[in-house]
Amino acid sequence: MHISRIFLVTVTCLFAAITEAGANTDAYIQELQQRASGKALWQEPEWLNLGHYRQTRFIAGNYSSAVDDKRFFYAPGGNADPQYELSATLAAFFNTQEAGNEHALCRSPARFNWLDRHLQIDTSRLPTPACSDYTEWRGLIHAESVTLIFPTYQLNSPSSMFGHTLLRLDPADDANWSDWLSYAVNFGANINNDDNSLFYAWKGLSGGYPGQFIVAPYFEKIKEYNRIEKRNIWEYRLNLEPAEVELLVTHLWELKDINFDYYFFTENCSYRLLELIEVARPQVELTDEFVVTAIPVDTIRAVEQAGLVATASFRPSQETITRQMLRELPEEDYAQIEKLLDQPLDIQDPAFRSLSDEQQRALLAATYKLLSLRQNRKAHDPEAARKRHQLLSMLSQYPQDTAPEITVPIRPETGHHSKRLTLGALERDGEGYTELGMRMSYHSLEDREAGYLRGAQINIFGAVLRRKNSSGTVVLQSANFADVFSLSPRSRFFDPLSWRIRGGLERVYSDGKDRLTGHITGGAGYAWPVLDDGTAYTLLTGRLEANSTFTHKLEPALGTAAGAMYHSAIGTGRTEVNAEKFSGGEYRINLAFTQNLVLSRDNALQFRFKREWHNDKDFNEIGLSYNFFF
Repeated sequence: MHISRIFLVTVTCLFAAITEAGANTDAYIQELQQRASGKALWQEPEWLNLGHYRQTRFIAGNYSSAVDDKRFFYAPGGNADPQYELSATLAAFFNTQEAGNEHALCRSPARFNWLDRHLQIDTSRLPTPACSDYTEWRGLIHAESVTLIFPTYQLNSPSSMFGHTLLRLDPADDANWSDWLSYAVNFGANINNDDNSLFYAWKGLSGGYPGQFIVAPYFEKIKEYNRIEKRNIWEYRLNLEPAEVELLVTHLWELKDINFDYYFFTENCSYRLLELIEVARPQVELTDEFVVTAIPVDTIRAVEQAGLVATASFRPSQETITRQMLRELPEEDYAQIEKLLDQPLDIQDPAFRSLSDEQQRALLAATYKLLSLRQNRKAHDPEAARKRHQLLSMLSQYPQDTAPEITVPIRPETGHHSKRLTLGALERDGEGYTELGMRMSYHSLEDREAGYLRGAQINIFGAVLRRKNSSGTVVLQSANFADVFSLSPRSRFFDPLSWRIRGGLERVYSDGKDRLTGHITGGAGYAWPVLDDGTAYTLLTGRLEANSTFTHKLEPALGTAAGAMYHSAIGTGRTEVNAEKFSGGEYRINLAFTQNLVLSRDNALQFRFKREWHNDKDFNEIGLSYNFFF
């Protein structure tokens, strides 16, 4: 009986102590929440950035988070209420019902560190969950600095036409450390591999894919972009302080496996990286200007203009290096390279042995590079792998040679801006017109090429209004959804396909008058270098056009196009002739010449002349326009 009373008293006292401790904890949480409210911490840019909140446009005081994942928030509806979310986050830190890696202290280290800095939280009152996952992850990430990475344009990949951006997390400077061992931070759409190109485009434009941050070894990205996709890489080291880098890294952990909205042209890889940089340095505003589009090169300009770039360096692709190696060889050696590529290796071949050791090594090195490029996108070929191994073994017998000297191109962010406004005057078939045009993005073949990939045209969402001077009538001359042209010259060792695809609305002469038609036009063929700064090309083309004058309203046409483009100190010029005939019998032949006159980085004049031949009429069009890029 005595023992039972002692046990009852002990249990009662223990329950009372637990109840009192719980009451004290609740009171302390309320105190923290009140102090946070008194300081209006929920309105601080740092807190809004950590929650990826943006104030709803035109409605003051309304917020919405770009995070499309309930797991990220601690308050119901916390994605639209940063004040409520802050209070719920404070309470979650003291939660004793959750343990281990799912506890708020393990999931949200950046948010805790920021709140602790402002509220001086009594950490002795906090639970002590074992954050094994976070501890293991931080053991891998040694970050003292951050580098913004820009793999340049890749026209043959729809998701990479505009280039791409990612971040690299680097440790403190160490002569024994290679950036290949660093980690890369990438944001991308979590796509369904079974989706075809049409579904991919639609979902990418409409937000049908979720986006996620992924942290992976940087060498994997070098292999993907620099070797397989043959893309040059620009690396911009940012001047973030160690404390800012720490904040960025801890916040990355909070975003692990968290879904965001993803839109191909706006809230994309580049936009989300700008948000991360804003988390690290809240004083800068990087995302506000990107309402309609967030093209990677434009976001790099924003980072540079904000004073965040410390240094910039160029990493040439394996194709760029190989092309330079070939340029350094005399052309008479090319036959020997072809022999090494296509036949079994024979180092006793008299023609090969007659060369100097330096020439032999250069030939073997160029052959190895070419063979590697050919195999990068193909299935594993045991014979090719065996030959590559033989070439490496042979190369090891020669003195180590220096890498070829690569001419560093003009930095992409120094090129003209992506949007273009056009004002023009022209005469067509004896009538005078004025034009007003707008292009959302981002480069035409004739535009100033500095900073852009030669032979690459990407025009998205462009429209032209044309006014007839005599009557004042204004019509929609064209509204193009996309106009992509890839001119890739062939050479002895490289045989890329040149191609073009465009679609939208355009006004064409048909059955006695200019008519607005809908169309999809494309073609493929080959291009060749002409002298040092010229390119000639020829394409087989096809067109599907919706035209009210056609017998079947929608008719296909087959045709051909041939042209030449040259680059000079004053600007780029292009001449093209194309002919097409529709299934109903209508034919069109156009001869066009365009000369761009560069005035400055973002200003240009453009002269154009066109001669048109049709079933019932032939006439000329001549015009001059002013282009302003912004």
